[in-house]
Amino acid sequence: MRTAFALAALLLLAACASDRDPERERVCRRVLPTLVATGGSVRVLGAAPGRAPRSIRVDFVEERAGRAPLTRWAVCRFSEMSRTDLAGVTSDRGPVGEAALYLLKHYYLDTPDAATAEPAGAG
Repeated sequence: MRTAFALAALLLLAACASDRDPERERVCRRVLPTLVATGGSVRVLGAAPGRAPRSIRVDFVEERAGRAPLTRWAVCRFSEMSRTDLAGVTSDRGPVGEAALYLLKHYYLDTPDAATAEPAGAG
């Protein structure tokens, strides 16, 4: 009985670990600066697999001068086309619209500006 429980726990941990993808985390972190007000900055608290398949949730803090830090979150969903093809973004403020998602994917995420603005992952 104890061996079966240990095996089930290991399988569950392996399943969770396989959902965590550093490249997906990178893509989702690059989205975060676009979700905060102009002049705001982002500090990543952590990332974990989302509830939906092929998704990741990133918790972060939005910091703006003269305002208290605000804890926020974003969930990035990825398509079946490739592991880093962004299919949707939802934050604590609602879903990112289709037009904005298109612009993110085609004109921002792979640019030097996005790389420079990308907040570091949590320690």
